Amino acid sequence: MEKIQINGRNMSYLDVGEGPVVVFGHSYLWDSAMWQPQIEALSKQYRCIVPELWAHGQSDAAPDSTTSLLDYADDVLCLMDQLGIEQFALVGLSVGGMWGTELVLKAPTRVKALVLMDTFVGYEPEVAKAKYVAMFDTIEQLEMVPPPMVDAITPLFFANNAEQDTPELVAEFKQRLSALSGEKAKAIVHVGRMVFDRRDTFEDIEKLTLPTLVMVGAEDKPRPPLESMLLHDAIDGSEFILIPKAGHISCLEQPEIVNEALTRFLAKNFV
Repeated sequence: MEKIQINGRNMSYLDVGEGPVVVFGHSYLWDSAMWQPQIEALSKQYRCIVPELWAHGQSDAAPDSTTSLLDYADDVLCLMDQLGIEQFALVGLSVGGMWGTELVLKAPTRVKALVLMDTFVGYEPEVAKAKYVAMFDTIEQLEMVPPPMVDAITPLFFANNAEQDTPELVAEFKQRLSALSGEKAKAIVHVGRMVFDRRDTFEDIEKLTLPTLVMVGAEDKPRPPLESMLLHDAIDGSEFILIPKAGHISCLEQPEIVNEALTRFLAKNFV
């Protein structure tokens, strides 16, 4: 992992391979390791950069100046500027797609191709938002994720049969969630509030003209396929792929399908 200072805080990021630059955005409660299968496949042809969200992986808590995903898009642009990278493709999953869309809207000439995975850029539905806010309040108060909440959150990220099909993946996530405590837990909650209080950019994406691929796990619970279909309909000329037997973290549950789709899409649209 590399580290760079942005607004007085250290942002950690992965930087692997050489060639045209592909920037990856990971999911909330995960880190750059989420993209390992894709980095292994794509770093032979591309320079793959994975910034870790504030309070995730080895990144510090968010700077005081970062209070929204719009601000975080600025932070990633700052990273690109410091690395001397002008143009790149962007692959964002979940919150990675949310801030990724903000970045494209903010700096359209810099992003040459966009992949939105298991994400949605409209408002968070009120019922879901209320549920997440209640969870955040509890975690903040206890400075930890209580075991019943770990058990409730974990299935949200995986396909229905994940306990049988990818038990190590599920166990590792549970362990990481259970280990969250103290200031780190509160810093993660702060970022979570940014995610679920995001602004609605749904109408803005109708203006996008860059090559776009929308992918979603067929069994994604927090970001169901219907949301991705709406994104696909709104973005003129976009491609759509439904990933079978995958939940929210489709890049780890069905890496071969995702790698093949990314390889094909980037080869066609980003050289």
